[in-house]
Order: sequence, then C-alpha cells, then structure tokens
Amino acid sequence: MYQVTFSAQAMHELNQLDQLAQLAVLEPMTSLRPDELANPREPLGRFHRGTKEFYRLRAGDFRFYFEAHGEALHVTYILHKNSLEDFLLRNKLPVSEQQLVEQHSKFWKYLESLTK
Repeated sequence: MYQVTFSAQAMHELNQLDQLAQLAVLEPMTSLRPDELANPREPLGRFHRGTKEFYRLRAGDFRFYFEAHGEALHVTYILHKNSLEDFLLRNKLPVSEQQLVEQHSKFWKYLESLTK
C-alpha cells in the first residue's frame, strides 16, 4: 500500500466534494499496487512530461495525475474529465500550472463576479 499525498490544487478539488463522493473517487487511488504501476492498463496510464514520469488514473468523473516516489504517490492534479485542463495533460501539450489555473472555469467565473 502506498502513502498518498496531495498538492494544494488536488486538495482543493477533493474538498469540493462531500465525504461519500471523496471516498468513492479516492478508492481506486488508495488501492493501487506496485505491479499495476509497473505495467499500467486502463484505467491507469503512464506518460512523460520533460524529465518527470506521470501516471493518470481515471476514477469516476475525475482524473488523478500523480508521480510515484518509492512507497509514496504524490497527486499533482485532480481534474474533471472532459475539461480543457484534462485534455491538455492527456495530450501532453505544453502548459504551465499557472495556465491550468487560468483556464479553469471557476477562475473565469471569479473574475466575472468581480465586475458585478
């Protein structure tokens, strides 16, 4: 069993869900085994971004993007399926973390609320 840690973005996404929904989306992440990471098959995938190796795990309507470090997994992003951010990461397009934040629909809604 792996120790799982979360980035600020990932925790923010999790905190948006009620506790039962959190447990449901976290279950596939917490039950990963080393042999699954060694030979990923759907719903788990592996890709490289620069020098880093990332994994993608589909869990319900969400995608977990994480790195493996020995006995620990660090979830960098939790993105809703079919979002622009998910598309950019899945297709390995160059994008910064700042661009991901700016493209998120909640960011634009927040900016619109400031003008009202």
